Amino acid sequence: MSKLLRRATASGLTLVLLASASQVWAWGATGHRIIGMTAEQSLPADMPAFLHTPDAIEIVGEMAREPDRFKGSGLTHDSNRDPGHFTDVDDSGRILGGPALDDLPPTRALYDTELRKVGVDEYKAGYLPYSIVDGWQHLVKDFTYWRILKAAIPLERNADHRAWLERDLVRRERTILNDIGYWGHFIGDGSQPMHVSEHFNGWGKDFPNPNGYTLDKVHGPFEGAFVRQNVTLESVTAVLPPPTPCTAMIEVCTAKYLEATEAAIIPFYELQKAGGFVGSDPRGVAFANARVAAGAAQLRDLTIKAWAASAHGSAGYPAVSVDQVKGGADAYGPLYAED
Repeated sequence: MSKLLRRATASGLTLVLLASASQVWAWGATGHRIIGMTAEQSLPADMPAFLHTPDAIEIVGEMAREPDRFKGSGLTHDSNRDPGHFTDVDDSGRILGGPALDDLPPTRALYDTELRKVGVDEYKAGYLPYSIVDGWQHLVKDFTYWRILKAAIPLERNADHRAWLERDLVRRERTILNDIGYWGHFIGDGSQPMHVSEHFNGWGKDFPNPNGYTLDKVHGPFEGAFVRQNVTLESVTAVLPPPTPCTAMIEVCTAKYLEATEAAIIPFYELQKAGGFVGSDPRGVAFANARVAAGAAQLRDLTIKAWAASAHGSAGYPAVSVDQVKGGADAYGPLYAED
């Protein structure tokens, strides 16, 4: 959905506007599905087997569409969630005059406070970086629960407790696939240059425009019809870079990713000006495939990072660690929950 309409919703316009704008959701169904499927099928072989099944690849691909599919649910729902799909970096490299991507406050509340100092807020500027970090932290906990369950099941001597742990493992695996896909939507948003720029749907008539970039509403046509006609699972897989997991803090990894995407905004408008997104111009096709592949690579690499971060984590109540359970500590009580 275009950011202008997202902001209009937050200002109180009717939800009729939302339905008419549905064709410009980020990457459209095609792009998001390809990002999810490409990421999932390219995970390393040494990650858990349940992540590699055809069913897992399909689930992640379909769930990567989900945050767009429930848009239009209602004014409260949409005005709160829609800004999580974008962040408006201005031409100075700051978020609408507020903090820079590489210097974001640690929480959305503090981010909103910083933005309000310059006359905007998180709903106008968007909070995509926090959607990505939030989803990664959630996945780390998901994987921690999975590791604890896998360690606990062969050690559990109570038949009823073991049966519950086995059922919970099935539930956890299903939840992990859903969560990867849902979170992957926002990572996918982060690979679309117009989701990381104030020039989000045409250059904008209020900005200096010495290069004569288009003022047309090009957001939807690029990420929707052009991608659907020119990008496939096979074409993205062919240009997918090898795994390069980020070893820095997740906040730093996210900032670097979004900075790289924002750097593609001028090349996008240059290509558009040169006719690169007409038909199947090879210049535009290459650009679109590279951007979709960037989203898939980031989803894959951050999933790998989350798996590694879960190796010694704790979960349940009272909390128990993976290492403690491997050493023989009870897992059923903390996971079933002792209230």
